[in-house]
Amino acid sequence: MWIPTEHEKYGVVIASFRGTVPYGLSLEIGDTVQILEKCDGWYRGFALKNPNIKGIFPSSYVHLKNACVKNKGQFEMVIPTEDSVITEMTSTLRDWGTMWKQLYVRNEGDLFHRLWHIMNEILDLRRQVLVGHLTHDRMKDVKRHITARLDWGNEQLGLDLVPRKEYAMVDPEDISITELYRLMEHRHRKKDTPVQASSHHLFVQMKSLMCSNLGEELEVIFSLFDSKENRPISERFFLRLNRNGLPKAPDKPDRHCSLFVDLGSSDLRKDIYITVHIIRIGRMGAGEKKNACSVQYRRPFGCAVLSIADLLTGETKDDLVLKVYMCNTESEWYQIHENIIKKLNARYNLTGSNAGLAVSLQLLHGDIEQIRREYSSVFSHGVSITRKLGFSNIIMPGEMRNDLYITIERGEFEKGGKSVARNVEVTMFIVDSNGQPLKDFISFGSGEPPATEYHSFVLYHNNSPRWSELLKLPIPVDKFRGSHIRFEFRHCSTKEKGEKKLFGFSFVPLMQEDGRTLPDGTHELIVHKCEENTNLQDTTRYLKLPFSKVIFLGNNNQTMKATKESFWITSFLCSTKLTQNGDMLDLLKWRTHPDKITGCLSKLKEIDGSEIVKFLQDTLDTLFGILDENSQKYGSKVFDSLVHIINLLQDSKFHHFKPVMDTYIESHFAGALAYRDLIKVLKWYVDRITEAERQEHIQEVLKAQEYIFKYIVQSRRLFSLATGGQNEEEFRCCIQELLMSVRFFLSQESKGAGALSQSQAVFLSSFPAVYSELLKLFDVREVANLVQDTLGSLPTIMHVDDSLQAIKLQCIGKTVESQLYTNPDSRYILLPVVLHHLHIHLQEQKDLIMCARILSNVFCLIKKNSSEKSVLEEIDVIVASLLDILLRTILEITSRPQATSSAMRLQFQDVTGEFVACLLSLLRQMTDRHYQQLLNSFNTKEELRDFLLQIFTVFRILIRPEMFPKDWTVMRLVANNVIITTVLYLSDALRKNFLNENFEYKIWDSYFYLAVIFINQLCLQLEMFTPSKKKKVLEKYGDMRVTMGCEIFSMWQNLGEHKLHFIPALIGPFLEVTLIPQPDLRNVMIPIFHDMMDWEQRRSGNFKQVEAKLIDKLDSLMSEGKGDETYRELFNSILLKKIERETWRESGVSLIATVTRLMERLLDYRDCMKMGEVDGKKIGCTVSLLNFYKTELNKEEMYIRYIHKLYDLHLKAQNFTEAAYTLLLYDELLEWSDRPLREFLTYPMQTEWQRKEHLHLTIVQNFDRGKCWENGIILCRKLAEQYEGYYDYRNLSKMRMMEASLYDKIMDQQRLEPEFFRVGFYGKKFPFFLRNKEFVCRGHDYERLEAFQQRMLNEFPHAIAMQHANQPDETIFQAEAQYLQIYAVTPIPESQEVLQREGVPDNIKSFYKVNHIWKFRYDRPFHKGTKDKENEFKSLWVERTSLYLVQSLPGISRWFEVEKREVIEMSPLENAIEVLENKNQQLKALISQCQTRQMQNINPLTMCLNGVIDAAVNGGVSRYQEAFFVKDYILSHPEDGEKIARLRELMLEQAQILEFGLAVHEKFVPQDMRPLHKKLVDQFFVMKSSFGIQEFPACIQASPVHFPNGSPRVCRNSAPASMSPDGTRVIPRRSPLSYPAVNRYSSSSLSSQASAEVSNITGHSESSDEVFNIQPSPSTSSLSSTHSASPNVTSSAPSSARASPLLSDKHKHSRENSCLSPRDRPCSAIYPTPVEPSQRTLFNHIGDGALPRSDPNLSTPEKAVNPTPSSWSLDSGKEAKNMSDGGKLISPPVPPRPTQTASPARHTTSVSPSPAGRSPLKGSVQSFTPSPVEYNSPGLSSNSPVLSGSYSSGISSLSRCSTSETSGFENQANEQSGPGPGPVPMPVPMPVPMPVPSFSGSEEPVRKESKTPPPYSVYERTLRRPVPLPHSLSIPVTSEPPALPPKPLAARSSHLENGTRRTEPGPRPRPLPRKVSQL
Repeated sequence: MWIPTEHEKYGVVIASFRGTVPYGLSLEIGDTVQILEKCDGWYRGFALKNPNIKGIFPSSYVHLKNACVKNKGQFEMVIPTEDSVITEMTSTLRDWGTMWKQLYVRNEGDLFHRLWHIMNEILDLRRQVLVGHLTHDRMKDVKRHITARLDWGNEQLGLDLVPRKEYAMVDPEDISITELYRLMEHRHRKKDTPVQASSHHLFVQMKSLMCSNLGEELEVIFSLFDSKENRPISERFFLRLNRNGLPKAPDKPDRHCSLFVDLGSSDLRKDIYITVHIIRIGRMGAGEKKNACSVQYRRPFGCAVLSIADLLTGETKDDLVLKVYMCNTESEWYQIHENIIKKLNARYNLTGSNAGLAVSLQLLHGDIEQIRREYSSVFSHGVSITRKLGFSNIIMPGEMRNDLYITIERGEFEKGGKSVARNVEVTMFIVDSNGQPLKDFISFGSGEPPATEYHSFVLYHNNSPRWSELLKLPIPVDKFRGSHIRFEFRHCSTKEKGEKKLFGFSFVPLMQEDGRTLPDGTHELIVHKCEENTNLQDTTRYLKLPFSKVIFLGNNNQTMKATKESFWITSFLCSTKLTQNGDMLDLLKWRTHPDKITGCLSKLKEIDGSEIVKFLQDTLDTLFGILDENSQKYGSKVFDSLVHIINLLQDSKFHHFKPVMDTYIESHFAGALAYRDLIKVLKWYVDRITEAERQEHIQEVLKAQEYIFKYIVQSRRLFSLATGGQNEEEFRCCIQELLMSVRFFLSQESKGAGALSQSQAVFLSSFPAVYSELLKLFDVREVANLVQDTLGSLPTIMHVDDSLQAIKLQCIGKTVESQLYTNPDSRYILLPVVLHHLHIHLQEQKDLIMCARILSNVFCLIKKNSSEKSVLEEIDVIVASLLDILLRTILEITSRPQATSSAMRLQFQDVTGEFVACLLSLLRQMTDRHYQQLLNSFNTKEELRDFLLQIFTVFRILIRPEMFPKDWTVMRLVANNVIITTVLYLSDALRKNFLNENFEYKIWDSYFYLAVIFINQLCLQLEMFTPSKKKKVLEKYGDMRVTMGCEIFSMWQNLGEHKLHFIPALIGPFLEVTLIPQPDLRNVMIPIFHDMMDWEQRRSGNFKQVEAKLIDKLDSLMSEGKGDETYRELFNSILLKKIERETWRESGVSLIATVTRLMERLLDYRDCMKMGEVDGKKIGCTVSLLNFYKTELNKEEMYIRYIHKLYDLHLKAQNFTEAAYTLLLYDELLEWSDRPLREFLTYPMQTEWQRKEHLHLTIVQNFDRGKCWENGIILCRKLAEQYEGYYDYRNLSKMRMMEASLYDKIMDQQRLEPEFFRVGFYGKKFPFFLRNKEFVCRGHDYERLEAFQQRMLNEFPHAIAMQHANQPDETIFQAEAQYLQIYAVTPIPESQEVLQREGVPDNIKSFYKVNHIWKFRYDRPFHKGTKDKENEFKSLWVERTSLYLVQSLPGISRWFEVEKREVIEMSPLENAIEVLENKNQQLKALISQCQTRQMQNINPLTMCLNGVIDAAVNGGVSRYQEAFFVKDYILSHPEDGEKIARLRELMLEQAQILEFGLAVHEKFVPQDMRPLHKKLVDQFFVMKSSFGIQEFPACIQASPVHFPNGSPRVCRNSAPASMSPDGTRVIPRRSPLSYPAVNRYSSSSLSSQASAEVSNITGHSESSDEVFNIQPSPSTSSLSSTHSASPNVTSSAPSSARASPLLSDKHKHSRENSCLSPRDRPCSAIYPTPVEPSQRTLFNHIGDGALPRSDPNLSTPEKAVNPTPSSWSLDSGKEAKNMSDGGKLISPPVPPRPTQTASPARHTTSVSPSPAGRSPLKGSVQSFTPSPVEYNSPGLSSNSPVLSGSYSSGISSLSRCSTSETSGFENQANEQSGPGPGPVPMPVPMPVPMPVPSFSGSEEPVRKESKTPPPYSVYERTLRRPVPLPHSLSIPVTSEPPALPPKPLAARSSHLENGTRRTEPGPRPRPLPRKVSQL
């Protein structure tokens, strides 16, 4: 049976449990669980990480922990009773664990490893805490380390700042908000601005001296030197090196490393240097022989210097090598370091051995105890401490020092009868009063133990040596009296014996007879001469002698002879026990000299402070002793002395002696009667304040009042103890009188910054310190009343003196911080005074920082949820006094401009934050009663309105993100909790006072605005939090967004008809709220939109405003990342349900559907935009959205914005053509007008004309970059037309040049023809704009099927590629997956005219093959019926699928959706016809290329001939005969008669082509391929015989084989017999851009005259063959397949890239089977599409019947379709097609190639069947480049060969018409003449243009019939499927060149008046009735 647990409530999982049993709860090791019930070794409960899932688990898997339970029962909450630091550590490490792994995933290796180390450290520290064996101090230390590491990790990971108090987390509910703010700010400050250490220390470690020739021991002396004052500032660090330059005692680190301690911040400057002096121990001269002298001397070696500033940057200098210098003359050794610092290079140089000193230096910061903790390893190994000279900046009480510093300065000695100067060595001893040397009291430096005697270094031959060696003598105080220092002087001989001969001595006593020590300063000592063997052990013999020259010269008038030699030392005493001051000694011994008391007290102020504090207790005893002795006489003097000493302790140097005085007062002070005198003198001073002129001394007294009161109070207590409390009333009266005097003095007003106001300020500064003393004697209320009266007497006039006002406020602040204020009784008394002063200052906006601090302290004392009466009353007082002014202050502060300096900005943030915390504290303390009182206190509604507006505004400010630092989530949540509580109270007031007739729009708007931004706050978006953080927030505060959402809904419902005021203004804000992913919030808020629709419907009969606002806001909000698919569904379902019963249901459903569809597209767009690279998905999605905005929503501005977004995407992907088409969409919306347009996107403010011009230029540039030059040319013309209209000839010239350059690029540059691919996107997982749709995509350059398929799979990595081409079924459509179906398709150009025209170069044709394509084709071969194994062609059918797009490619996207698909089946016979047609066209193209010398290699022709002939011999074409020419097939398919005849024609035509091809092949075939050629010829005859053809019959022979270039051609007047294979080719001279002359050729038969025919081929056109890479010239013309000019290019691609996905291998065996792939069967002019037989090029058996005919009565302009402008839009292709079908201009018009009389145009006349001969050409016109600006003259016809054949009786010709490319005009007689013999025509130069010949009426129609429109004609025939052309690409019809335009002014004015375009016959229709809204 399951029993609820009593004690087992909380545990940690110690082993993972899989939960495989019924109701089992899956647990992982480390999870914490809450236990609800138990039963037989099982627990039931839940894991705290997921409390919603409950289950059972074994009790043995859980380790129980102590916990306390809150709210026992169903909603109980378990809190572990472990240390809060442990709890925080555990939860933090859990959160870090997840984020730590993410760091690894994001490749942030550095932070990953650092965090890993920190986590391990925290775990180790956690173990130490859990073990519980730590001492209290150690536990504190460990917790400090833990919290420091937790804070560091939180900061690095961007987590929240944790408020802590004594290392434990603080619950914000348990402390006031002001205290919480301070804790947060303290931690933030600690994090941001590390406190600058006031104390610094220099760590020095000596490594070695690097020198080549040492060989002697060394002494190295470090010290710090102040170059500014030229004095050392530290003691010396002394160490010895061995002969190798290494430390002598390496095992003792304290011997070779030292810490220079107590450096102040002022010591860290550039002029402080580390100086290193090196002394060698050895012979006198460094180079002396070893046996010269055995005595060792100290001799100078070298010096090194380093500025301490070098350490300030890096702080650590490891293995630093200092250069060692030596002075040039030894006499300057004492100042070598100064010379090096001053860089006096002449006085020193590098030591001869080039020595270097290796040291390690480090600068440490903080007090010495902190350094000991942080660098424990340094101290554990041992380090010597080197002090500063003298006392440190701060003297600590209890510090025992008695150090005498002696500097051996210099000496002046006589020669002593020698010829050279002496080598003087000084030896120093300390001798006590008994004459015995004191042992071990001479310290050379910190690294060396003290010694008994000292030997100076020796300067060679110097009678005036200067040493400047500093020594420290730490002599005990008891040894000082009677001791003296003796200096002995010896001459050191350099002879072999090395004797040291004594020649004199000096001495100096340490203490004078009066008890004073040796005074500081330099002393000149007398050198007493003595003999070498003089015994100085008997000190009595010389102590009677004078020691100082000053004393000697002053007291003795002996001869000067004895004083010639002198010795100088400098002494400096640093002692806490001894003094050199006689006045101090006199004061301390006042009893011995009572008469000197007055003088001693007067001199006390002159004594150095350090002397006084050394003897502080003795001095104070002396003063109070004198007071007790004679208070009347000395009372005032003693008081002044006491004041001086008290104020002395205010100095920072002696600040630490205050506790010494406190201890003295508590424990040693015994003046029981002193209080009377102290009060009396103090009152006397206070009474004199207002009268005294000089108040400096009085201010000193007031400054010392704290300690004066301490003495008064302690004295009174001692008196009370001694007397049993006598004279209590008298004492009270004295105090009252004293305070009355104070109040009077405070109430006096002084004008300006007078002495009185300064005295008042001094008193106020120190007065709060008196409170605690008064409390020792008086009741709290009494003291509070005294203080209240005193503070209340302050004048309240603000303009008097600002500094005094600030001091007053500081006094108030100290009062609030004092112990007195903490007591509720006294607080209630003092609060009104405090609030009064605060109110005054806040009103004036002065001293805000101090005001904020005071307020914070006031609220810190008021605990949360305190229901005590006193607290409630205090809140009443504060609300009444400060709430309004507090709100105004916050508004004032936040509206100020931000300070520029960072310090000011921090100060600004601090004061703002503190005021905000105060306001929040106040509001949190307010109860329902307080709110009622507050709201009732307003007399009028206007006052209430102003208050509500004010508080709502302040709340909006508090919600701002910048109000608190970003990691202060705790503070933000507390603030939000207070705000929402307050808003709930105030909303009632809003409902009661401002509805119905009192409705106030402004206040309601402010309320709703506040509520919306409250809900949208980042810190309330719980979805972004970690699970643990989210759980904590929900437990403490709940979801505040839902609470506020419900409040919004409630308030909205109360508005009634006033709702109309907020429609549509609130739609955007409310929409933003509903987009928050919180289901409850969405359910509450979405119905408001229904309400808005309803009220809008009532008001205006529709809800267009609601719709417009919804759509506008949706775009901006969703692009910011808001909203999701769930929201779309919820929005749809909730609103549809709401409007079910509405009368306007239909329009409502429409609106909801529109908005839902927009959401779908916006969500898709946002998801796509998250991708890194630009891909088709992004572009497609943008196109879909752009279309939606235009077609469904008609949102022009949004439409234009997305046009530019799409344009940017295209540019990024380098889709320049698509980018140009995209920008055309915007261009189409603009007119050529002067209407001003506002600044928009990246466009400046400009006129519409200027913007359209800019767009045109940009579009042309993009067309140029995308190699779509034909479209660019058309835009150039339109722009040129505008320039011409405005006579802007400069720009017109540029435009024409640009146009010309585009023509050049068409002819000169190679363009790759892209592949096209059909892609199907099936399945529900695709974005909406792709789902279950099929598209055709234009591939990238060089992209084949495999590459494209891989690219698509990369874009959709989860997609599955379908392996078949069949249409998928419904299961695929509805599948929750992504399926891609991809295969290649063939483009079908709409206009075949240019492609079928002869003489048009491939460079031009290639554009029309792959541009403006609507239709694509895909063929799938299959067998129908029984398959004949012998001949599979009988049953080989083809399923042809035609795909029609909504827009032509290329367009604004690389892919467009398929709008319609048609599937037809081609019979085997039709398939065979098409195969043969294609093969024939291919053969013609190759033969043409070969004979025009376009091929460098004949192999492609050889392969093609071999493939056809060999296949025919081996069964190829013969299979068609077997299949379709048999009787059975003809009888069973009578309807196929025409098709069978066509097939037979094609077979015969192929034979004819092959025969001619073999003749060409024979001409060009290389020698090594002759055998193959012979074989082909033989096989060809076999093939002919298989056709039953021996020779072609006359009718067949007459059938010309038509070649794309009209080749082979011969001169039209030459006889066939005149040509031979070896005949000469005639090439007329021409300009580089003229077309080459082509001769006409005719023959009677291919078989007999093949070689003769080929020899006269003179064409020089070239193809853009991809294989041979022949650079095309402007004069070329050839035909090629859709994708390639050469068959070997077609066959070079792998068959898998082109073949049908369903094609089996057995259908891939033959190249002739062109159904295998769309690529093998290009559809073009060469391979016509056999859809309409009327369009096929057939062989006609009738002469002129083959010529294209038209109505001869129609003039040329009438034949052209009038190009009405069409819309350039993204509408579905239906609209565009309807327009094109309706006769509008179809695409793309080819730029005209005009013909004038002088241009080399070709003229073709009809060929008559008459056999009359032709006369030779009479003349020719020299060619020149046609101008692209010329227009076609209707009187002239340009001509080119037409792709058709004609038969003539008796005459067979390979070419129906001939062309003279050298141009020229012939008369009718020449045209009618027969083919008589004549010479080969030669070019005849003709410099002048010939006149236009006149034509007979009968011939003119024929000429027009044979005319083909030029490639760039603006006229175009109406095709079967017209292609809509963008209006920007359309060219108006002009039959004549434009007349000269009017003057610019007239032109412009008429243009503006009429509103029509100059060149258009009528106004241009717009695609939509809209205007550009000043975009």
